Amino acid sequence: MKAVRFHEVGGPEVLQYEEIDQPTPGAGQVRLRVAASAFSAADNGMRAGFLPIPVVLPHIPGYDVSGTVDALGDGVDGFSVGDAVIAFLPMATDGGAAEYVIAPADALVTAPTSVPLADAAAFSSVALTARQALFDDGGLEAGQRVLIIGAGGVVGKYAIALAKRAGAYVIATASPRSADAVRAAGADEIIDRTETDVLDAVTEQVDLLLNLAPIAPDEFTALVRLVRDGGVVVSTTAWMPAPDDAEREVRSVVVFVRSDAEKLAELVSLVDSGALTLEVTRRIPLTELQALHAEAAEGPIAGKVIVIP
Repeated sequence: MKAVRFHEVGGPEVLQYEEIDQPTPGAGQVRLRVAASAFSAADNGMRAGFLPIPVVLPHIPGYDVSGTVDALGDGVDGFSVGDAVIAFLPMATDGGAAEYVIAPADALVTAPTSVPLADAAAFSSVALTARQALFDDGGLEAGQRVLIIGAGGVVGKYAIALAKRAGAYVIATASPRSADAVRAAGADEIIDRTETDVLDAVTEQVDLLLNLAPIAPDEFTALVRLVRDGGVVVSTTAWMPAPDDAEREVRSVVVFVRSDAEKLAELVSLVDSGALTLEVTRRIPLTELQALHAEAAEGPIAGKVIVIP
């Protein structure tokens, strides 16, 4: 089968498009014929060697995947050959930038039926990140106020929609380029971060501050005063700690997305009901994955890109 993998960490040039043996599922595993995988900044970090996830080399990137079940390992119940599924794969194992991939059966979820199967690859980890940040780590409840920094990205728009569905009041920062999309996701207030100081714009404290942006540590620390006593600061910026305020019992959490098939299935149902809009910005062939990594090495990739074998 064809796959893209790297045999050593380094620049985008270490990614090789090559022919490798088709994998065989073990006990509790399935083999998927890949419809698409999704690019993530974490893929870029693992390839470059600065994200401390212990991959075994050579490694195939692409931990978000969609496809059809092609073969079953021993002890797998609940899925059949031909089923359309999505999965958030263990990040340390081979991913979906290939024609076939092995997945733990307990990570599989029936794919949404309202979108093309390939597009569904873009969903799993970003939707789980938004949900876990708001509710599992942030404890958000109906009637509370949440401030989302950097809401114009894919995770931010899912977070807005989920928070609004839960009955929260959402204040979101966004650039003019993403303001319309943030408004469409349901934000109650939008702060143009290019023109307005967030500290001045937020006039009433929030219960939860969710940071999704690579902001400076001192700026992040200053934002904590916008959180009420006993509130929560949650951040997805894993390369730096999230500030807290122990004197006011404001706690902080850094989100590391976790596999959760039950919650992912609930999120899929929200896509099929129209409550969540699945976002795909670009679709590229597998042969162009190295070029995409080169683009990512120069600056953030906007939106969500899927990679089709």
